[in-house]
Amino acid sequence: MSLQIPYREKANGATGATKAVILVGGSSRGTRFRPLSLDVPKPLFDVAGHPIIWHCLTAIDKVPSISEVYLIGYYEESVFRDFIKDSATEFPNLSIKYLREYQALGTAGGLYHFRDAILKGRPEHIFVLNSDVCCSFPLNEMLKLSQEKDAEAVILGTRVSEDAASNFGCIVSDAHTRRVLHYVEKPESHISNLINCGVYLFSTEAIFPSIRSAIKRRTDRPSRLVSYPSSDNLESSFMIDDEDEESRKNEVIRLEQDILSDMADNKQFFVYETQDFWRQIKTAGSAIPANALYLQQAWQNGSEELAAPSPNILPPVYIHPTANVHPTAKLGPNVSIGPRVTVGAGARVKESIVLEDSEIKHDACVLYSIIGWNSRVGAWARVEGTPMPVTSHTTSIIKNGVKVQAITILGKECAVGDEVRVQNCICLPFKELKRDVANEVIM
Repeated sequence: MSLQIPYREKANGATGATKAVILVGGSSRGTRFRPLSLDVPKPLFDVAGHPIIWHCLTAIDKVPSISEVYLIGYYEESVFRDFIKDSATEFPNLSIKYLREYQALGTAGGLYHFRDAILKGRPEHIFVLNSDVCCSFPLNEMLKLSQEKDAEAVILGTRVSEDAASNFGCIVSDAHTRRVLHYVEKPESHISNLINCGVYLFSTEAIFPSIRSAIKRRTDRPSRLVSYPSSDNLESSFMIDDEDEESRKNEVIRLEQDILSDMADNKQFFVYETQDFWRQIKTAGSAIPANALYLQQAWQNGSEELAAPSPNILPPVYIHPTANVHPTAKLGPNVSIGPRVTVGAGARVKESIVLEDSEIKHDACVLYSIIGWNSRVGAWARVEGTPMPVTSHTTSIIKNGVKVQAITILGKECAVGDEVRVQNCICLPFKELKRDVANEVIM
């Protein structure tokens, strides 16, 4: 008599017991990431020497039961083609596919629309990661908690200051059992300082019925999300009635607003509270603290990608192998230097990202800034932002009663003249700055 092997033990290759989904959004999202998102989609922007979603994939690759990853969004297919091709070499154990929504369906709507693809091979769990999150992604720990509690859902949570908490989804949990008792997205009054990190683990048997229930609760209308039969029949899904903006919004189903609060009514929803770093990458300026956090993580892990410390290299510093940094230039801490960048003699770069093909001339100073692709900072020039604590969840400051950007950002192909000072500014692409400027958006 043949022995019945449990499905989890049989699982291997493409039919692993767990799958992962990274939600990448689309071109109408990421507007707060301008001027950087004018040239590169936010998920592909380099932070600590790698695209933002590369950091997600690195964590996913450490979960033995995952062999399939889906990127879900509504960018053109061509946007991720090269990245997926490169990732196939770098992550040989992962099959990575991009699934394109015909329009923005929301964080849960996209999952539901492509449910047939996700459920192929009968995975027991799916991880869902928002791509604009910077953290250590403790996925194995979340999976362990899920198995211990026989959970239908596990959410990653972290503690923030009470004044920052209301900007996020807030979680009320049982301190002993870690069960989620209550969830509110961006509450108007203080509920809890334990917030949603935008990383989830769902039982496949629980998440899709929950989304289906949320869809049914919506007003019954002819062209509803529920009417789309499956991802195998995409042609029919493109047939949308001509409707006003409000009715289109009705088709958007979001995990945060539509699903999680209902799941909290269920006893099988738990929170894994991370003690490690976390922050969102919403605005362009938030790439600087994210860069610092990822570089520090790489430094603690002994990454060989980082530059060796020296009198002129204050770790952690990432320098692309093709960059040309003069030995008298002083770099760090928390600096990323991109491909084919030139840094001249005596230059000082600190807490900054310098993107590919740009040049920092001799004796220039770049602090708390992002230097855009193919941009030039002149000799003795000074490009600087304002220091912000890494634990702060904002990148704006108040100057003379006006809210301004703390991080200075030069868009693509900008030029700062010799001896010019640029402070707390956002500069759109293709601009030349010949005079000192502070606290401005340069159009």
